[in-house]
Amino acid sequence: MGSTSDLSVMEKAATVLNDMGIPFEMNALSAHRTPEEVEVFAKNAAQRGIEVIIAAAGMAAHLPGVIAAMTPIPVIGVPIKASLDGMDALLAIAQMPPGIPVATVAINGAMNAGILAMQILAVGDDALKTKMIEFKESLKGKIVEANKELEKVKYEFKTN
Repeated sequence: MGSTSDLSVMEKAATVLNDMGIPFEMNALSAHRTPEEVEVFAKNAAQRGIEVIIAAAGMAAHLPGVIAAMTPIPVIGVPIKASLDGMDALLAIAQMPPGIPVATVAINGAMNAGILAMQILAVGDDALKTKMIEFKESLKGKIVEANKELEKVKYEFKTN
């Protein structure tokens, strides 16, 4: 993440990865304030066994793109709502030049970044793929339960 102030958003990705038993690391790296450290991280990630990177940043949000430019590993960008309702970060991450893709989730969408990282890793891991399928099935159960609760909500003209 670009700053530890992003932790309140990024912990949602960490929770997904942790709950699924996926080893991960968390770093505060700034494309603007610590560019040398970003370069070392990005250029050495693959040889250290990292298979996907989730990079979050707000405002100018250069971190995901800078990392993507220096690694062959898939990068998922999480735009952080820091200014302009996060639109500046969203556009900075989504509008990458040809050849430097960054998969981009919603503003503050760290949970989906964690899930997408899991799906990328599951392509070559049958046990993880099974966990992914179970997770998706659990989402259906939540909606079924929510609808049962909604049945109890009464309004004069409500028909269900």
